[in-house]
Amino acid sequence: MLKLENLSIRVGEGETAKSILTGLSLDVPRGEVHAIMGPNGAGKSTLSYILTGKEGYEVDTGQALYEGEDLLALNPEQRAAKGLFLSFQYPIEIPGVPVMTFVRTAMNAQRKARGEEDISAPNFIKKAREIAAMLNISADMLKRPLNVGFSGGEKKRLEIFQMLMLEPKFIILDETDSGLDIDALKTVAAGINALRSPERGMLVITHYQRLLDYIVPDKVHILADGKIVKTGPARLAQDLEDKGYEGVLGLAS
Repeated sequence: MLKLENLSIRVGEGETAKSILTGLSLDVPRGEVHAIMGPNGAGKSTLSYILTGKEGYEVDTGQALYEGEDLLALNPEQRAAKGLFLSFQYPIEIPGVPVMTFVRTAMNAQRKARGEEDISAPNFIKKAREIAAMLNISADMLKRPLNVGFSGGEKKRLEIFQMLMLEPKFIILDETDSGLDIDALKTVAAGINALRSPERGMLVITHYQRLLDYIVPDKVHILADGKIVKTGPARLAQDLEDKGYEGVLGLAS
């Protein structure tokens, strides 16, 4: 479903240019959940930015295919319309725009791009209430401006709310567990697991093994120095927790 081949990415120009990804290859089939782990500066967040079309990054070599199509040739809006979703590590605030207005606008924009009709107000409200209840999101929270004054945990739950409302085909979670207490982590993980499907792929980017206790991946990849250096089953995350990157990567060499 998502296939990266020998992808090398740099940021900046001239003497200030810096290589972030260096020959990264990755294959996430439809129906599977893959986790990306790695030390600070390994290129994990850069990978999420490249996949969703953030500006400022240049491709030196390689390709990124999404359902067989050149992902890098699409702008961010086109990628979203085709079902690509990113849950941000640091969700942005949008003063003056209520959560419900933002989410319904996003849903209808994607529907329009796919040639579908807008979701009706009753169906939208019904779906929003059901998902909000699942994530312990209050009606008052949905009326407030997007992420303004929200705690870290509220912002993350709201990201998952948007994800469940949009029902994307491929989900990228960029350190969604950052700043969550154990109760919020369980709630967020339950929302993510609700979208596991044979027709959907997921890429979970995380520093810590604890999230993967609740979202058990099909494969774990270790990203270091801009490329995948080791791949294994879900227990590889526990090996990292027990031995650290130096211990596990030492075994790989």
